[in-house]
Amino acid sequence: MGFADLHVHSVYSWDGTATISAILNYAVTKTRLNVIAITDHDEITGALHAEKIAPRYGIEVIPGSEVSTAEGHLLALFIREKVPAGLSLIETVRYVEQLGGLCIAAHPMANGSSSLSGEAIRQALKYPDVARTLVGIEAINAGLFHQDSNFLATALARSLPVAQVANSDSHILETIGFGMTEFEGTTAADLRRALESRQTRTVVHHRATPSLVVPAWLRSFLLKKAGWVQWTPHPRQPMRLGRAGLVI
Repeated sequence: MGFADLHVHSVYSWDGTATISAILNYAVTKTRLNVIAITDHDEITGALHAEKIAPRYGIEVIPGSEVSTAEGHLLALFIREKVPAGLSLIETVRYVEQLGGLCIAAHPMANGSSSLSGEAIRQALKYPDVARTLVGIEAINAGLFHQDSNFLATALARSLPVAQVANSDSHILETIGFGMTEFEGTTAADLRRALESRQTRTVVHHRATPSLVVPAWLRSFLLKKAGWVQWTPHPRQPMRLGRAGLVI
């Protein structure tokens, strides 16, 4: 069995604090993950770089993006081009289909986040072409402080013909792998088949808490604003501080 975290943010997100090299190093040395997806907000640059250097670290990367649709956030996976923000949910899913990708509803119905409603997802899935590409719902978002929406998302996913996934929605290194999607096999190709056949399982390793996340994020965010980030020049070398913009 393999494990994937399909919702990870890097410094290429305005609120992300981890460099690509640090994410890959952490995922390999501190988690059980076989596959991760880099899903920065309306951005693809970091994900493409991560996919390129991932073989050095011994982990597979799915290039993706957390796209801001008109109705809420949507994870676009297996893409190598930027998806325009602001399109309707249905238009966005069809755009991703043209790129050969798959979509997962990110943290649906979550308070305090730009999230898709259950009704928007249900209506979109009535279109056969949309249902082919919108294959999953983030039933568990382990990065949410308030877990009520996870119960709602899980109930919604169980009522629809979609894959259930669990992700970390990580913006700091320490929470990568808190939520994981279990699938048959170990590769990104295996994961894609599991998503398309709706044969995935959710695993919660830890849940984020304000006492853990807020101080760690604030410390890393302020360092980033000051021009410093954690990175590693080589998979087998420890992480160090480097000048933001010069290291990835």
